[in-house]
Amino acid sequence: MEHTNTFLEKEPVSKLMRMYSVPCIISLLVAALYNIVDQIFIANASYLGSYGNAANTVVFPLTIVALAIAVMIGDGACAYVSILLGMKRNDEASGTVGNAVLLTIVSGLVITALYLGFSKGILTVFGGTVNEETYRQAKEYFFWITAGIPFYMFGQAMNPIIRSDGSPRFAMVSTLVGAVFNIIFDPILIFGLKWGMMGAAVATIAGQIITALLSLWYLAHMKAVKVTRSAFRLRRNLIRKFLPLGLTSLLSQISLVASMAAVNNMIRKYGALDPIFGQEQYAQIPMAVVGIVMKFFQIVISIAVGLAAGCIPITGYNIGADRKDRAKELFILLLKAEAIVGFIALLIVELIPEKLIAIFGAANESVYYTEFAVRSFRIYLCMMVFATVNKGTFIYLQSLGKALASTVISMIREVVFGVGFALLLPILFGLDGVLYSMPVSDALTFVIAAFVIRQTLRELSDYESFSTFS
Repeated sequence: MEHTNTFLEKEPVSKLMRMYSVPCIISLLVAALYNIVDQIFIANASYLGSYGNAANTVVFPLTIVALAIAVMIGDGACAYVSILLGMKRNDEASGTVGNAVLLTIVSGLVITALYLGFSKGILTVFGGTVNEETYRQAKEYFFWITAGIPFYMFGQAMNPIIRSDGSPRFAMVSTLVGAVFNIIFDPILIFGLKWGMMGAAVATIAGQIITALLSLWYLAHMKAVKVTRSAFRLRRNLIRKFLPLGLTSLLSQISLVASMAAVNNMIRKYGALDPIFGQEQYAQIPMAVVGIVMKFFQIVISIAVGLAAGCIPITGYNIGADRKDRAKELFILLLKAEAIVGFIALLIVELIPEKLIAIFGAANESVYYTEFAVRSFRIYLCMMVFATVNKGTFIYLQSLGKALASTVISMIREVVFGVGFALLLPILFGLDGVLYSMPVSDALTFVIAAFVIRQTLRELSDYESFSTFS
């Protein structure tokens, strides 16, 4: 009997949300842990310290560029495949998967070539020249991380596609296995063999290759979608349909890059004017600290995105099957879950920031390091409830096929507000202005998101007014 996903319109939505979102959250957390684990081991290696932390912060946005393109392809294909399966158009679903694979491979190779060709300029843009030692370590880490980008992108793009095929657990396990290898090899290469930043990067690449190979194996054994050789023929009509559905995923990641480029350069500029951080021996501290704060933020956002992305196959299938009532019920449940995640994160950053910073080697640093870190956590992340609800809303609109609305709101938050306030507020408030940029952006975006949420719920209640792919 041919495998189908008809259970997506029959099982209770709360059960389906747990079934799909939990593995998705774990997959995204594990993916985030690649860089975070590297930073933890780097920070606790006495011969690397805050210089290594700063170098990691410089390279981090560049890995996010690759991730952004991968999730755009993967999440877009996931949403479109789910809708097609709901409409029983399996041949188009197969072609969508094949074209997503082709786009991912080509994109990975192109990004690797561009990074290697323009490495010096890229590292300079992202603040790598804050001092000589930071630049040296960033250059070493960057080279090796770049070598693994094609594998990283393939594994990340295939993850949501595997979920759309009805196998969220396999998607989770494939990512988890790679991350475990990274965790095992990091201390061996950093502390045992003293390979430094190269060791951290090589451990990461090893894990990414394993995840990519497991994903490749699954493609040959898909259940609901049967991928044939003809599926790998380039079909522009399919690409034009599924790629826009992943634009929000692209923006949610790429905005972090634009924001961190702005933040890192504002830190370098206004840190140099600070009486403490203007001193050579402390110049790398603000960049290292903000990078750590962003890592915690990435953990929380991974949970928020996982909750929403896990709903994409469920919602897409039900929209395709004309069950808007279930899509509305799931949206309300998602918003409640996002708010709870944001509130828990808010309590953590406000009550125990010292514990968070201690994980990243604060014991080996000056008192200025800890003081700035505590202030950064409490200010930068004080609007986490709004941040998680905003993110969930953006992604859920994707699953409804509303690429335009999702993209426009994301652009406002991530580019207009995210980059704009990161550049403007430091002019008014100095180094602290960098910290204010995040909460101001999230609060203003929530005003817009609240209106969109209300409108979407109304449309889901009125079948005739709802328009998929608008």
